[in-house]
Amino acid sequence: MATPLDAHEWLSFDDADEERTWVVDLTFLASAWTCIFGRGCQGVLEVPAADLGHGCCSHGAHLTDDEDRDRVVAAVARLSDDDWQLASRARRGGIEGRRWAKAGPDGTEMTRQVDGACIFLNRRGFAGGEGCAFHVLAERTGERPMDLKPNVCWQLPLHLSDHVDEHGHVTSTLREWKRRDWGPAGEDFHWWCTEGATAHVGAIPVIDALRDEITALIGAENYQIIADHLATPQAVRLPHPVVRRAIDS
Repeated sequence: MATPLDAHEWLSFDDADEERTWVVDLTFLASAWTCIFGRGCQGVLEVPAADLGHGCCSHGAHLTDDEDRDRVVAAVARLSDDDWQLASRARRGGIEGRRWAKAGPDGTEMTRQVDGACIFLNRRGFAGGEGCAFHVLAERTGERPMDLKPNVCWQLPLHLSDHVDEHGHVTSTLREWKRRDWGPAGEDFHWWCTEGATAHVGAIPVIDALRDEITALIGAENYQIIADHLATPQAVRLPHPVVRRAIDS
């Protein structure tokens, strides 16, 4: 029987310190996916929108918990007008007024949209640098963008979920973020980057490129288990499905 074109290879192992089993998508972690913001990213709208330069920032970012909110609030206070194109609009009434945030449909706090994109997105032509204002700040100060951005922004395109069985054992799955993870709206996206062959052009595999992000999600010891496994010749046999489809076509 032929291998399905959408097949992924997985690694499962038990955590040494917790009642937890890790299940990780080796196919994605070994893939050449890379962010192509500003280099052909078609965005997350219902039509191709590379010309807008929004990337995945057309929608506001949901803040997942108090820690996430507090980190973003602290980062906003550090953004200069040179870092953030829309700073003056967001700061009317002062930082504490939080004019950059609003309540989302599910009641959680999220960043506002301005003119069809996140308020923290610097548009094309902005002298301080286009793209996420937090990313611009991180590059200016030598920090990691993930220490300033909302969780959903720095975790993409990684998705971590937990399932607890009737005995209290946790199964944690680390995989690529799929369009379904955006909810019903994701099905309306014209394009999603992990599904696009044009985004699988990185110089190094995801396991190396996103080392800090993966470590933050699953811990340094578990990261190393996966990295060591992927370093063995027999670890992954299948290219990512989008690459296989491109070859077959």
